[in-house]
Amino acid sequence: MAVITHIDDLRRLHAKRTPRMFYDYVDSGSWSESTYRANERDLARIKFRQRVLVNMENRSLRSQMIGQEVAMPVALAPTGLTGMQIGDGEILAARAAEAFGVPYTLSTMSICSIEEVAAATTKPFWFQLYVMRDRQFIERLIDRAKAAGCSALVLTLDLQILGQRHKDIRNGLSTPPKPTLANIVNLLTKPRWCIGMLGATRRNFGNLIGHVEGLTNTASLSAWSAQQLDPTLDWDDVEWVKRRWGGKLVLKGVLDAEDARRAVATGADALIVSNHGGRQLDGAVSGVELLPAVAAEVGDRLTLMVDGGFRRGGDVLKAIALGAHAVMIGRATLYGLAAGGEAGASHALELLRAEMDRAMLLLGCGSIPELGRHLVHS
Repeated sequence: MAVITHIDDLRRLHAKRTPRMFYDYVDSGSWSESTYRANERDLARIKFRQRVLVNMENRSLRSQMIGQEVAMPVALAPTGLTGMQIGDGEILAARAAEAFGVPYTLSTMSICSIEEVAAATTKPFWFQLYVMRDRQFIERLIDRAKAAGCSALVLTLDLQILGQRHKDIRNGLSTPPKPTLANIVNLLTKPRWCIGMLGATRRNFGNLIGHVEGLTNTASLSAWSAQQLDPTLDWDDVEWVKRRWGGKLVLKGVLDAEDARRAVATGADALIVSNHGGRQLDGAVSGVELLPAVAAEVGDRLTLMVDGGFRRGGDVLKAIALGAHAVMIGRATLYGLAAGGEAGASHALELLRAEMDRAMLLLGCGSIPELGRHLVHS
Protein backbone atom coordinates (compact mmCIF):
# COMPACT_ATOMS: atom_id res chain seq x y z
CA MET A 1 0.00 0.00 0.00
CA ALA A 2 1.22 3.50 -0.83
CA VAL A 3 2.58 5.60 2.01
CA ILE A 4 0.09 8.34 2.97
CA THR A 5 1.99 11.49 3.88
CA HIS A 6 -0.53 14.27 3.22
CA ILE A 7 -4.19 14.93 2.42
CA ASP A 8 -3.66 14.88 -1.34
CA ASP A 9 -2.59 11.21 -1.11
CA LEU A 10 -5.99 10.49 0.42
CA ARG A 11 -7.72 12.49 -2.30
CA ARG A 12 -6.16 10.31 -4.98
CA LEU A 13 -7.29 7.15 -3.16
CA HIS A 14 -10.77 8.63 -2.84
CA ALA A 15 -10.93 9.14 -6.61
CA LYS A 16 -9.71 5.60 -7.20
CA ARG A 17 -12.12 3.82 -4.84
CA THR A 18 -15.39 5.79 -5.12
CA PRO A 19 -17.87 5.98 -8.04
CA ARG A 20 -17.21 9.00 -10.22
CA MET A 21 -20.48 10.80 -9.40
CA PHE A 22 -19.83 10.73 -5.65
CA TYR A 23 -16.19 11.72 -5.91
CA ASP A 24 -17.11 14.59 -8.24
CA TYR A 25 -19.85 15.65 -5.81
CA VAL A 26 -17.14 16.22 -3.20
CA ASP A 27 -14.30 17.54 -5.33
CA SER A 28 -16.04 20.28 -7.29
CA GLY A 29 -17.67 23.70 -7.05
CA SER A 30 -20.43 25.63 -8.79
CA TRP A 31 -20.33 27.07 -12.30
CA SER A 32 -16.71 27.88 -13.29
CA GLU A 33 -15.39 26.70 -9.89
CA SER A 34 -13.45 29.96 -9.49
CA THR A 35 -14.42 30.33 -5.82
CA TYR A 36 -13.66 26.66 -5.16
CA ARG A 37 -10.12 27.23 -6.46
CA ALA A 38 -9.78 30.62 -4.72
CA ASN A 39 -10.33 29.04 -1.31
CA GLU A 40 -7.06 27.11 -1.54
CA ARG A 41 -5.21 29.79 -3.52
CA ASP A 42 -5.89 32.52 -0.96
CA LEU A 43 -4.68 30.32 1.88
CA ALA A 44 -1.46 29.60 -0.05
CA ARG A 45 -0.77 33.35 -0.41
CA ILE A 46 -0.57 33.81 3.36
CA LYS A 47 2.98 33.31 4.62
CA PHE A 48 4.28 32.57 8.10
CA ARG A 49 6.90 34.49 10.06
CA GLN A 50 9.19 31.79 11.40
CA ARG A 51 10.50 32.43 14.93
CA VAL A 52 13.43 30.54 16.48
CA LEU A 53 15.08 29.75 19.81
CA VAL A 54 11.84 29.50 21.77
CA ASN A 55 11.34 26.59 24.18
CA MET A 56 8.58 24.50 22.57
CA GLU A 57 8.80 21.40 24.73
CA ASN A 58 5.31 21.76 26.23
CA ARG A 59 3.39 23.11 23.22
CA SER A 60 -0.30 22.22 22.96
CA LEU A 61 -3.00 22.28 20.28
CA ARG A 62 -5.86 21.96 22.76
CA SER A 63 -8.58 24.54 22.52
CA GLN A 64 -12.29 25.25 23.07
CA MET A 65 -15.26 25.55 20.72
CA ILE A 66 -18.51 26.99 22.09
CA GLY A 67 -17.53 25.80 25.54
CA GLN A 68 -16.41 22.33 24.41
CA GLU A 69 -12.84 21.15 25.06
CA VAL A 70 -11.25 19.91 21.82
CA ALA A 71 -7.97 18.19 20.96
CA MET A 72 -7.25 20.78 18.27
CA PRO A 73 -9.20 23.76 16.87
CA VAL A 74 -10.89 21.74 14.12
CA ALA A 75 -14.44 20.48 13.63
CA LEU A 76 -15.77 18.16 10.93
CA ALA A 77 -18.04 20.19 8.67
CA PRO A 78 -21.49 19.00 7.59
CA THR A 79 -21.29 17.25 4.23
CA GLY A 80 -24.26 15.79 2.38
CA LEU A 81 -24.20 12.26 0.97
CA THR A 82 -21.32 11.22 3.23
CA GLY A 83 -22.89 7.77 3.44
CA MET A 84 -22.51 7.41 -0.33
CA GLN A 85 -18.75 8.01 -0.22
CA ILE A 86 -18.52 4.77 1.76
CA GLY A 87 -21.14 2.62 3.44
CA ASP A 88 -22.37 4.14 6.74
CA GLY A 89 -20.02 7.07 6.13
CA GLU A 90 -21.64 9.40 8.65
CA ILE A 91 -21.35 6.83 11.44
CA LEU A 92 -17.70 6.13 10.61
CA ALA A 93 -16.83 9.84 10.45
CA ALA A 94 -18.63 10.59 13.71
CA ARG A 95 -16.76 7.77 15.46
CA ALA A 96 -13.42 9.01 14.12
CA ALA A 97 -14.12 12.55 15.34
CA GLU A 98 -15.28 11.30 18.74
CA ALA A 99 -12.16 9.19 19.24
CA PHE A 100 -9.92 12.05 18.15
CA GLY A 101 -11.62 14.61 20.38
CA VAL A 102 -13.09 17.05 17.85
CA PRO A 103 -16.74 17.87 17.01
CA TYR A 104 -18.60 16.10 14.22
CA THR A 105 -21.44 17.84 12.36
CA LEU A 106 -24.18 15.72 10.75
CA SER A 107 -25.83 17.18 7.65
CA THR A 108 -29.58 17.42 7.10
CA MET A 109 -28.80 15.68 3.77
CA SER A 110 -27.01 12.76 5.42
CA ILE A 111 -27.60 9.16 4.42
CA CYS A 112 -27.54 7.80 7.98
CA SER A 113 -30.18 9.49 10.16
CA ILE A 114 -29.72 11.53 13.32
CA GLU A 115 -30.98 8.59 15.36
CA GLU A 116 -28.66 6.08 13.67
CA VAL A 117 -25.58 8.23 14.28
CA ALA A 118 -26.62 8.85 17.89
CA ALA A 119 -27.04 5.11 18.46
CA ALA A 120 -23.55 4.42 17.08
CA THR A 121 -21.70 7.06 19.13
CA THR A 122 -21.25 7.80 22.83
CA LYS A 123 -20.79 11.58 22.85
CA PRO A 124 -23.01 14.41 21.52
CA PHE A 125 -22.43 15.63 17.98
CA TRP A 126 -23.60 18.76 16.17
CA PHE A 127 -26.50 18.80 13.70
CA GLN A 128 -26.66 21.04 10.61
CA LEU A 129 -30.05 22.38 9.55
CA TYR A 130 -31.43 23.59 6.22
CA VAL A 131 -34.65 25.56 6.70
CA MET A 132 -37.17 24.46 4.09
CA ARG A 133 -40.66 25.64 3.17
CA ASP A 134 -42.27 22.85 5.19
CA ARG A 135 -41.80 24.44 8.60
CA GLN A 136 -43.66 21.65 10.38
CA PHE A 137 -41.07 19.18 9.10
CA ILE A 138 -38.29 21.53 10.22
CA GLU A 139 -39.83 21.72 13.70
CA ARG A 140 -39.86 17.92 13.89
CA LEU A 141 -36.27 17.78 12.62
CA ILE A 142 -35.12 20.23 15.31
CA ASP A 143 -36.97 18.20 17.93
CA ARG A 144 -35.29 15.00 16.68
CA ALA A 145 -31.88 16.65 17.06
CA LYS A 146 -32.81 17.62 20.62
CA ALA A 147 -34.00 14.09 21.42
CA ALA A 148 -30.75 12.64 20.03
CA GLY A 149 -28.75 14.84 22.41
CA CYS A 150 -27.06 16.99 19.75
CA SER A 151 -24.97 19.62 21.52
CA ALA A 152 -25.20 22.36 18.86
CA LEU A 153 -27.39 23.26 15.90
CA VAL A 154 -25.56 24.58 12.83
CA LEU A 155 -27.96 26.66 10.74
CA THR A 156 -26.83 27.04 7.12
CA LEU A 157 -27.81 30.44 5.70
CA ASP A 158 -26.75 30.26 2.04
CA LEU A 159 -28.93 27.60 0.41
CA GLN A 160 -32.11 29.43 -0.59
CA ILE A 161 -31.30 28.13 -4.07
CA LEU A 162 -28.92 25.42 -5.21
CA GLY A 163 -25.72 26.52 -6.90
CA GLN A 164 -25.38 24.88 -10.31
CA ARG A 165 -22.73 22.18 -10.19
CA HIS A 166 -22.00 21.09 -13.73
CA LYS A 167 -20.33 17.81 -12.81
CA ASP A 168 -23.37 16.65 -10.82
CA ILE A 169 -25.63 17.41 -13.78
CA ARG A 170 -23.39 15.61 -16.26
CA ASN A 171 -23.02 12.61 -13.94
CA GLY A 172 -26.76 12.38 -13.29
CA LEU A 173 -26.08 12.42 -9.53
CA SER A 174 -28.61 10.28 -7.67
CA THR A 175 -28.84 8.23 -4.49
CA PRO A 176 -28.43 5.34 -5.07
CA PRO A 177 -26.90 5.56 -8.59
CA LYS A 178 -29.34 4.98 -11.42
CA PRO A 179 -28.67 1.72 -13.32
CA THR A 180 -27.45 3.39 -16.51
CA LEU A 181 -24.81 1.77 -18.68
CA ALA A 182 -22.22 4.42 -17.75
CA ASN A 183 -22.91 3.96 -14.03
CA ILE A 184 -22.80 0.18 -14.22
CA VAL A 185 -19.47 0.27 -16.05
CA ASN A 186 -18.05 2.68 -13.48
CA LEU A 187 -19.36 0.64 -10.54
CA LEU A 188 -17.68 -2.48 -11.91
CA THR A 189 -14.35 -0.73 -11.36
CA LYS A 190 -15.22 0.00 -7.68
CA PRO A 191 -15.74 -3.46 -6.11
CA ARG A 192 -14.62 -2.31 -2.67
CA TRP A 193 -17.29 0.42 -2.63
CA CYS A 194 -19.99 -1.94 -3.89
CA ILE A 195 -19.25 -4.57 -1.22
CA GLY A 196 -19.30 -1.90 1.47
CA MET A 197 -22.65 -0.58 0.28
CA LEU A 198 -24.21 -4.04 0.41
CA GLY A 199 -23.63 -4.08 4.17
CA ALA A 200 -24.54 -0.44 4.82
CA THR A 201 -27.29 0.58 7.25
CA ARG A 202 -29.07 2.56 4.51
CA ARG A 203 -28.60 4.01 1.05
CA ASN A 204 -31.00 6.96 1.01
CA PHE A 205 -31.56 10.19 2.96
CA GLY A 206 -32.26 8.96 6.48
CA ASN A 207 -33.36 12.32 7.89
CA LEU A 208 -35.97 12.76 5.16
CA ILE A 209 -37.33 9.45 3.82
CA GLY A 210 -40.20 8.32 6.03
CA HIS A 211 -40.27 11.61 7.96
CA VAL A 212 -42.12 13.73 5.40
CA GLU A 213 -45.68 12.94 4.39
CA GLY A 214 -45.72 11.26 0.97
CA LEU A 215 -41.94 10.94 0.91
CA THR A 216 -41.28 7.20 0.80
CA ASN A 217 -38.47 6.75 -1.73
CA THR A 218 -35.76 8.61 -3.62
CA ALA A 219 -38.02 9.15 -6.64
CA SER A 220 -40.50 11.20 -4.60
CA LEU A 221 -37.58 12.95 -2.85
CA SER A 222 -36.39 14.66 -6.04
CA ALA A 223 -39.73 16.38 -6.63
CA TRP A 224 -40.07 17.33 -2.94
CA SER A 225 -36.54 18.78 -2.72
CA ALA A 226 -37.05 20.91 -5.83
CA GLN A 227 -39.99 22.63 -4.13
CA GLN A 228 -38.51 22.97 -0.65
CA LEU A 229 -35.55 25.35 -0.99
CA ASP A 230 -36.90 28.59 0.46
CA PRO A 231 -35.92 31.96 -1.07
CA THR A 232 -37.95 33.77 1.65
CA LEU A 233 -35.47 32.77 4.39
CA ASP A 234 -34.48 35.83 6.44
CA TRP A 235 -33.22 36.95 9.85
CA ASP A 236 -36.65 36.44 11.43
CA ASP A 237 -36.31 32.76 10.62
CA VAL A 238 -33.02 32.67 12.53
CA GLU A 239 -34.85 33.98 15.59
CA TRP A 240 -37.58 31.35 15.09
CA VAL A 241 -35.02 28.52 14.86
CA LYS A 242 -33.18 29.81 17.93
CA ARG A 243 -36.39 29.80 19.98
CA ARG A 244 -37.41 26.33 18.80
CA TRP A 245 -33.94 24.87 19.38
CA GLY A 246 -33.13 26.52 22.70
CA GLY A 247 -29.52 25.35 22.77
CA LYS A 248 -26.16 26.30 21.28
CA LEU A 249 -26.70 27.88 17.85
CA VAL A 250 -24.05 28.20 15.11
CA LEU A 251 -24.70 30.31 11.99
CA LYS A 252 -22.93 29.09 8.86
CA GLY A 253 -22.52 30.93 5.57
CA VAL A 254 -21.70 34.56 6.41
CA LEU A 255 -19.50 36.37 3.86
CA ASP A 256 -20.00 40.01 4.84
CA ALA A 257 -18.99 42.03 7.90
CA GLU A 258 -22.43 43.65 8.18
CA ASP A 259 -24.09 40.22 8.13
CA ALA A 260 -21.63 39.17 10.84
CA ARG A 261 -22.80 42.10 12.95
CA ARG A 262 -26.41 40.97 12.53
CA ALA A 263 -25.43 37.42 13.42
CA VAL A 264 -23.97 38.62 16.72
CA ALA A 265 -27.22 40.48 17.40
CA THR A 266 -29.23 37.24 17.14
CA GLY A 267 -27.40 35.89 20.18
CA ALA A 268 -25.82 33.03 18.22
CA ASP A 269 -23.02 31.19 20.00
CA ALA A 270 -20.79 30.81 16.93
CA LEU A 271 -20.42 32.06 13.38
CA ILE A 272 -18.83 30.28 10.42
CA VAL A 273 -17.36 32.44 7.66
CA SER A 274 -18.11 30.24 4.67
CA ASN A 275 -18.85 30.26 0.94
CA HIS A 276 -20.19 26.69 1.09
CA GLY A 277 -16.89 25.30 -0.16
CA GLY A 278 -17.25 27.20 -3.43
CA ARG A 279 -20.45 25.29 -4.18
CA GLN A 280 -22.94 28.17 -4.17
CA LEU A 281 -22.10 31.72 -5.39
CA ASP A 282 -19.29 31.38 -7.92
CA GLY A 283 -17.07 34.46 -7.83
CA ALA A 284 -17.61 35.00 -4.11
CA VAL A 285 -14.77 35.99 -1.80
CA SER A 286 -12.93 33.19 0.02
CA GLY A 287 -13.56 32.74 3.71
CA VAL A 288 -9.96 33.38 4.71
CA GLU A 289 -9.82 36.62 2.70
CA LEU A 290 -12.85 38.00 4.50
CA LEU A 291 -11.89 36.57 7.89
CA PRO A 292 -9.89 39.55 9.27
CA ALA A 293 -12.77 41.97 8.59
CA VAL A 294 -15.28 39.68 10.30
CA ALA A 295 -12.91 39.08 13.22
CA ALA A 296 -12.56 42.84 13.69
CA GLU A 297 -16.36 43.17 13.66
CA VAL A 298 -17.29 40.38 16.10
CA GLY A 299 -14.22 40.18 18.37
CA ASP A 300 -14.67 37.62 21.11
CA ARG A 301 -18.45 38.04 21.39
CA LEU A 302 -18.90 34.57 19.91
CA THR A 303 -16.84 31.66 18.61
CA LEU A 304 -15.60 32.57 15.14
CA MET A 305 -14.96 29.76 12.68
CA VAL A 306 -14.11 29.57 8.99
CA ASP A 307 -14.14 26.90 6.28
CA GLY A 308 -13.24 26.45 2.62
CA GLY A 309 -10.01 25.10 1.15
CA PHE A 310 -8.31 23.87 4.34
CA ARG A 311 -6.12 20.91 3.40
CA ARG A 312 -3.09 21.35 5.68
CA GLY A 313 -2.49 21.84 9.36
CA GLY A 314 -0.63 25.05 8.54
CA ASP A 315 -3.78 26.38 6.87
CA VAL A 316 -5.63 25.99 10.16
CA LEU A 317 -2.96 27.96 12.02
CA LYS A 318 -3.11 30.75 9.40
CA ALA A 319 -6.85 31.14 9.98
CA ILE A 320 -6.44 31.31 13.74
CA ALA A 321 -3.64 33.86 13.39
CA LEU A 322 -6.06 35.98 11.34
CA GLY A 323 -8.75 35.93 14.03
CA ALA A 324 -10.64 32.63 13.85
CA HIS A 325 -11.03 30.48 16.94
CA ALA A 326 -11.41 27.27 14.93
CA VAL A 327 -11.69 25.82 11.43
CA MET A 328 -14.26 23.47 9.89
CA ILE A 329 -12.82 20.74 7.68
CA GLY A 330 -14.96 19.10 5.00
CA ARG A 331 -13.21 17.62 1.99
CA ALA A 332 -9.98 16.71 3.79
CA THR A 333 -11.71 14.22 6.08
CA LEU A 334 -14.03 13.02 3.31
CA TYR A 335 -10.98 12.04 1.25
CA GLY A 336 -9.71 9.97 4.17
CA LEU A 337 -13.12 8.49 4.91
CA ALA A 338 -13.70 7.35 1.33
CA ALA A 339 -10.14 6.07 1.06
CA GLY A 340 -10.12 4.03 4.25
CA GLY A 341 -13.32 4.28 6.30
CA GLU A 342 -13.08 5.26 9.97
CA ALA A 343 -9.33 4.61 10.00
CA GLY A 344 -8.92 6.81 6.92
CA ALA A 345 -10.85 9.68 8.50
CA SER A 346 -8.75 9.30 11.66
CA HIS A 347 -5.59 9.35 9.54
CA ALA A 348 -6.69 12.58 7.86
CA LEU A 349 -7.17 14.17 11.27
CA GLU A 350 -3.80 12.87 12.43
CA LEU A 351 -2.09 14.33 9.34
CA LEU A 352 -3.60 17.72 10.14
CA ARG A 353 -2.62 17.43 13.81
CA ALA A 354 0.97 16.48 12.98
CA GLU A 355 1.33 19.36 10.52
CA MET A 356 -0.10 21.81 13.06
CA ASP A 357 2.24 20.56 15.76
CA ARG A 358 5.36 20.94 13.63
CA ALA A 359 4.30 24.35 12.37
CA MET A 360 3.63 25.54 15.93
CA LEU A 361 7.15 24.53 16.93
CA LEU A 362 8.72 26.38 14.02
CA LEU A 363 6.56 29.44 14.69
CA GLY A 364 7.79 29.54 18.26
CA CYS A 365 4.19 29.43 19.43
CA GLY A 366 3.35 27.22 22.40
CA SER A 367 -0.45 27.31 22.42
CA ILE A 368 -3.43 28.17 20.25
CA PRO A 369 -4.26 31.43 22.12
CA GLU A 370 -0.73 32.70 21.36
CA LEU A 371 -1.36 32.68 17.59
CA GLY A 372 -1.89 36.17 16.15
CA ARG A 373 -1.37 38.52 13.22
CA HIS A 374 2.25 38.98 14.25
CA LEU A 375 2.98 35.45 12.94
CA VAL A 376 1.72 35.85 9.36
CA HIS A 377 2.24 38.02 6.30
CA SER A 378 -1.07 38.47 4.46
